[in-house]
Amino acid sequence: MSYDENLARRIRAIFDDNPQIEERPMFGGLAFLLGGKMCCGILQEDLVARLSHERCTEALKQDHVRPMDFTGKPMKGYVYVGPEGYRDSAALKRWVNSTVEFVSTLPRKTRKPRKKAARVARKSKAGARR
Repeated sequence: MSYDENLARRIRAIFDDNPQIEERPMFGGLAFLLGGKMCCGILQEDLVARLSHERCTEALKQDHVRPMDFTGKPMKGYVYVGPEGYRDSAALKRWVNSTVEFVSTLPRKTRKPRKKAARVARKSKAGARR
């Protein structure tokens, strides 16, 4: 899969003043993350938007929005927005800002402690090399 480079440039311009946003290739497209959590992305020419349950329900009433069904099963909290839905700059900015607003409300990601078995395996490999 690929993604629309022009749309990526437009989103980068919106995020230009936000150093907390990082880009990462994901799902065969491009994802924009805030605090390690995806807020929006691009798959082919669709904008992927992560929204609250209420906002998703609202968004799905629009003609150019459909559920994100990347795996064949709709993913809760995500929608695809077709090109008609973000054609003008103001519309794209509204979508992107909605995703950042929602992701900003989510709890911070905490690092999971490594499993003991993984540490033991690494130690035994290190001992074998000596």
